[in-house]
Amino acid sequence: MYELPTIDGSSLGPGTNVLVSGPAMSGKQRFGLETLAAGSRHGDGAIVVSTKDTGSRILDRYAEISDEDSPIGVIDCVTQQQGIEPAEDDRVLYAASPVDMTGIGISFSKLLESFYSDHDRKRNRVLLSSLSTLLMYADLQTVFRFLHVFTGRVQSANALGLFCLDSSAHDDRTMNTLKQLFDGQLTLSPEEPPSLQLSGQSSSN
Repeated sequence: MYELPTIDGSSLGPGTNVLVSGPAMSGKQRFGLETLAAGSRHGDGAIVVSTKDTGSRILDRYAEISDEDSPIGVIDCVTQQQGIEPAEDDRVLYAASPVDMTGIGISFSKLLESFYSDHDRKRNRVLLSSLSTLLMYADLQTVFRFLHVFTGRVQSANALGLFCLDSSAHDDRTMNTLKQLFDGQLTLSPEEPPSLQLSGQSSSN
């Protein structure tokens, strides 16, 4: 079972997709990276789809909280769009932009295969940070279709998927539409303890 390190007693089975929501500055990405690092220490692979930070920045942040030799793969959706020269790092694959959804899918498959064959990691934890950036570049219907496929691939791979969303940036219609795709929602707040609500269950702190 996947244990969420900041929620006592909560665990999730393989193939689970969780929406990690909260306002700006509530620590969503940090939580996601810590969850990936915790899994890596137990033999899981770590994959980050970054739509808001460059791959090198994600690697730096992950290095601060993970073991030195923890393998990680990053799908960088930012560098090429900004016209930055990509760094040569075999841990980073590049998509043309945050809405290069075909490129994201191809890179995700490559990383899953790499963790399985090169690192002997049979399970993986996946962080997409963030959905709010996707919604800046594409309409809700397009993002919904992409996530329907992507969450299905996470489920098929018996991985744990964490998907960050700035709850203060979207209306109720958007939030309710996206919630349909996930097995649960983790709500983060600067003032209150995390709250995890799985489908069909009441929330827990």
